[in-house]
Amino acid sequence: MLAALAFAAAVLPLASILWLVIGKGAKRFDSVLLNNSMRNIAESDQGGGAYHAILGTLEQAGIATLIALPLGTFVAIYLVEYGRGVLAPMVTFTVDVMMGLPSIVAGLFILSLWILTFGFQDSGFAGSLALVILMLPMVIRSCEEMLKLVPDSLREAAYALGAPRWQTILRVVVPTALPGMVTGIMLGIARVMGETAPVLLVVGFTSSINFNPFSGAQGSLPAFIYNEATQPYAPAIDRAWAGALTLILIIMLLNLVARLIAWWKRPGRA
Repeated sequence: MLAALAFAAAVLPLASILWLVIGKGAKRFDSVLLNNSMRNIAESDQGGGAYHAILGTLEQAGIATLIALPLGTFVAIYLVEYGRGVLAPMVTFTVDVMMGLPSIVAGLFILSLWILTFGFQDSGFAGSLALVILMLPMVIRSCEEMLKLVPDSLREAAYALGAPRWQTILRVVVPTALPGMVTGIMLGIARVMGETAPVLLVVGFTSSINFNPFSGAQGSLPAFIYNEATQPYAPAIDRAWAGALTLILIIMLLNLVARLIAWWKRPGRA
């Protein structure tokens, strides 16, 4: 009974948020929103869309994933399989500190280093670098915990057959832990896709479509939602709710794909 009440208390806020976002965002969630930008559209006008923001969010999160995924996986493998001496505790401590790092601090770090010190302009890539800082500790920690769950007997069996350590890791340890690792990685992606503060600091804001994340300001869904929600016009508020619904649907779709990959790669699947 207590477990059921605790489950209901945890699910009720989530269900209420989904109900509110779907109810308010569905009326503007259409082909116009998905295929048009806000270029030459006044905030008080009907129409306009979030295509530029969707494109920017996918590119920024994709670049951040391409950087954080291999780096985080290699660090996790080092900590579990090779971590000895003084370096491993230092890496673990650094990861723990980064886990609690506010997103605004990551944005300020990239702003001061990448833009103010090195002289690069606002861009989607700068936003990706900030997202990497936020995503990396989640990837490391989730992969590390999944690798620790792999039974030592599997490693010992591989060693007994003459497999070197690197081959045991690649062909035995990582495939066994892969379903859990994919789930943790998707949690990291879902977190960074909804970050607003770093994006506002280093990506800039534009209502036009920019396919190049390495040059010029680029739209993003969090910035689009924030900008539309702060406007005093009803059409802008409707676009903000529709943008929030779009972001939720993208994250849900990515999690579904991750679940399918984890199911496909799980050990012992017929």
